[in-house]
Amino acid sequence: MVLDIVFYSFTTIIAIQLIYYLGVFMPFVAAKPKPEAPKNIPVSIIICCKNEADNLKQNLPYIIEQDYRDFEIILIDDYSKDDTLEIMKSFKDKHQNIKVVEVKPIDAFWGNKKYALTLGIKAATHNFLLFTDADCTPNSKQWISKMTRYFSNEKSMVLGYGAYKKRKYSLLNKLIRYETLLAAIQYFSFAKIGMPYMGVGRNLAYRKELFFNASGFMNHMNIRSGDDDLFVNQVATKTNVALSYETDSFTLTEGKTSLISWFNQKRRHVSTAKHYKTLHKFSLSLFYITQLLLWVSLIILLSAQFQLIIVLCLFGLRILSQSIVIHKGSKRFNERDLLLLFPFLELFLVLFQMAIFITNQISKPVHWK
Repeated sequence: MVLDIVFYSFTTIIAIQLIYYLGVFMPFVAAKPKPEAPKNIPVSIIICCKNEADNLKQNLPYIIEQDYRDFEIILIDDYSKDDTLEIMKSFKDKHQNIKVVEVKPIDAFWGNKKYALTLGIKAATHNFLLFTDADCTPNSKQWISKMTRYFSNEKSMVLGYGAYKKRKYSLLNKLIRYETLLAAIQYFSFAKIGMPYMGVGRNLAYRKELFFNASGFMNHMNIRSGDDDLFVNQVATKTNVALSYETDSFTLTEGKTSLISWFNQKRRHVSTAKHYKTLHKFSLSLFYITQLLLWVSLIILLSAQFQLIIVLCLFGLRILSQSIVIHKGSKRFNERDLLLLFPFLELFLVLFQMAIFITNQISKPVHWK
């Protein structure tokens, strides 16, 4: 009787997973990109920094050297303790299209990146804003052009891909990149079917007027994280979002080098997701819960050798559909080396996500300081 329940639960879980992989993810990963013509609109690049002196010296030149006619760079110093402000001013002295915004500590918004970003957005001259981080490098000199060409009268927000640099002989690096790949497949796929729910601040663009029409971050200013995904979750609709996923539109950054630091980073991200819209929370939770229950029920049924042939066939069908999605997604986002390891990486991530969920119930993650 118990095994019957587990078996029928297993078949239901397989059906749900197939709906996600074939009905939600496949339309995106199988779609052919339709590049838009360059717009050459004036753009403000927004970079918010806190103790990022070294990253600015290394990465800001790649922003300055972009092959784009009309853009300015807004550098926001959120009360750094290192030489960040001095580095910003040195770049400003050499380049007329750089503005520096100094953020002074205010008790009501102390340690809140959203306040610093708001000041930077207010200082921006142009209506079209493109966001990245100080530790990010554009993947090409066409980054601005590739991200902003998708703006139109209807499209006021553009979601981009923020990749992590590949590190040889590092299993942790592969785990980080695989998790990032899966997240990108998910938020691009949901956006494509008309349910945009998040974007990444490493590579995100939207109109300045969209920001102020939504009262900026005020609806979630009390939540320290979520300057990117919560804002997207708040204002994105099925008609106002465009997707940019050509290789030249990517940004690159170094991934964490220790499992603990990555674990803490993901804790912050997961803690923000509980503030998403109800439909988005349900859709994402159902996917992750069925992932976990799939492995649990599979192990039980295989251990008992219950309906073995049917179980293996159903699991094989799910693995096949998943492998097609991962294969096409890894090609799209230039992460081909992850394909052969994906069953192992997925199982680890399921356990990893469960550990994050449990830890977040016990203590609160540390945010932007």
